Amino acid sequence: MEFGYTIPLQKYVGIKRLGYGTESSRLFCWDMHVIRLHGRECLLAVNCANRYTVAAGMAPADWNRLPAAALGCIRAALLADGFPQAQVEWYLEQAGNVRVTRTHGRREVAFLNRAWDDAVMQDWLFDPQESCQFLLNRGVNGVSCRCAGHEGIGIPQERMALDLKENSEHVLARRQKRGHREGSK
Repeated sequence: MEFGYTIPLQKYVGIKRLGYGTESSRLFCWDMHVIRLHGRECLLAVNCANRYTVAAGMAPADWNRLPAAALGCIRAALLADGFPQAQVEWYLEQAGNVRVTRTHGRREVAFLNRAWDDAVMQDWLFDPQESCQFLLNRGVNGVSCRCAGHEGIGIPQERMALDLKENSEHVLARRQKRGHREGSK
């Protein structure tokens, strides 16, 4: 999985130079930015394929372990949005180890900026007591928008569901079938 850091995020966490990403599937790429909500520095992570967005109210220590904290929030957000655990685990397994890179292109950053606008417009959903901002995520992911990986206008949560289903269905069915055979022996 690739986490593309914007230049402001790179400066915020003290990273000097990052290379370009090499992941061929945008489904496994997230662009990340530091934003301010209610006077607090927060992480905004946006999937490059479908604009599914995860906002996190980061504690100071979380910035020191940003890849792990972001990955934990992505996992928690997907599960909170009702994605099946097997599908979420498949996604994280297929994505592999996190690699930190530059952002994944102008279009993807433009869509990140639109997600940022949507988060600011719905900042009343921000809960300063929570790290993973489930209500804000749901609000941003329910707004019709464009994204790099799909034509036309759509809902990010629905597009993430479609992407995960299309990419995981055959693998999960094969695993289930294999497990069924092993259980009947």
